[in-house]
Amino acid sequence: MIRIARAAALAAGILLAWSGGAFAQPGSTQTWPDKPVRMIVAFGAGGTLDTLARIVSAKLSEIWGQQVVVENRAGAGGNIGAAQASQAVADGYTLHFGAQTLAVNVTIAPHKGFDPVRDLAPVVFVGTAQDVLMVPPDSPAKTVPELIAIAKKQPGELNYASAGPGSSGHLATVLFSELTGVKLQHVPYNSLSQGVMDIMSGRISVWIVTLGGHLGNITSGKVRALAVSGESRAEQLPNVPTFKEIGVPFVAETSWYGVFAPKGTPRTVVERVNRDVNAVLALPDVQARGATLGYRFAGGAPERLGELLKSEIVKWAEIADRASLAKR
Repeated sequence: MIRIARAAALAAGILLAWSGGAFAQPGSTQTWPDKPVRMIVAFGAGGTLDTLARIVSAKLSEIWGQQVVVENRAGAGGNIGAAQASQAVADGYTLHFGAQTLAVNVTIAPHKGFDPVRDLAPVVFVGTAQDVLMVPPDSPAKTVPELIAIAKKQPGELNYASAGPGSSGHLATVLFSELTGVKLQHVPYNSLSQGVMDIMSGRISVWIVTLGGHLGNITSGKVRALAVSGESRAEQLPNVPTFKEIGVPFVAETSWYGVFAPKGTPRTVVERVNRDVNAVLALPDVQARGATLGYRFAGGAPERLGELLKSEIVKWAEIADRASLAKR
C-alpha cells in the first residue's frame, strides 16, 4: 500500500510539473521561442518595408535571445511572400511583415488559393510611412495647386513613377488624381534607382513615394517636395505643407505595415509577439529612428490590425473599381 501511495504521489508530481512547464517539450508554446524565428518580407531588400522589418526584427532578437531572420521573398506584388508565409507551419516560428499590398492585391492582383483574411492571423499593427509628392528640381510647379493647374491643361501628358501596379506609390497617385480631378500617365519601374534618376532629370514629372528613402535627395535639392501626407508636417521637412493644409483631403498614409502569422498560430504566441513588438515600438531609439525615416508607429491589440486589413480591402476595392484596376 505504501508503494502504491508513493507511486501515485510521484505520478501526481510529474503531472503537476508537466502542467507547469518544467517538462515542456522544445518548440512548445511554453518555451517559445527556443530556436530562430523567420520574418518573411514579400519585397526586396533595401526598401521602406524591408528597412522597418529589420529594425523591429533586430530588437526582437535582443528581447527573445533568438535570432529573428528576415527573409526577402519578392514577386507578384507581394503575393509570393505572403502566400508562402501563410502556408508555413503555424507554430510561431514563421511570421510575415506585411504591408498594404495584402489589402490591395485582393482586388487588383488576386492570388489563387490565398486570401489574407482567411489565411493569416493579425498580430500587431506596426505603423505607417509618410508619403511625399516630389517633382523634378526644375519643374514649373512650385506648389501642388500649380501642379494641378498644369496637369489639367495637359491631361494625360504628365507622367508619374511607381514601383509597379498595386504599389503604394501607384495607389497613392491614383487616389491623388481622383481627389484633384487630374489625369496622369503611369510609368512603373522595376528599378527604383532608375526612377530616382528619371525624376531628377525631368523624364518623370511626378512621384508620390514614401518619404524615408528620399530625404537626402529632397534636402540636397535634387528633387523638390511639394507636400506630405498625414495630419502633421514631416519632422525633417518643416517647410513642406501637408496635403490637408493646401485643401487636398489626402490625409491618411497609403503605406502601412503589420506583423502577421499563419492562421492557427497559438494565441499565446500571437499575444507574446504582440506584446514584444509594442514594447519595441516604444523604445526611445526606435522612436527616434522612426521619426528620421518618416514612420508613424501605431501598435495596439491584434484586433486593430485585423480591422485595418478588412477596411483597407473595402477602400481599395472601391478605388480600384473607379480607376478600372479591379481584376476580380
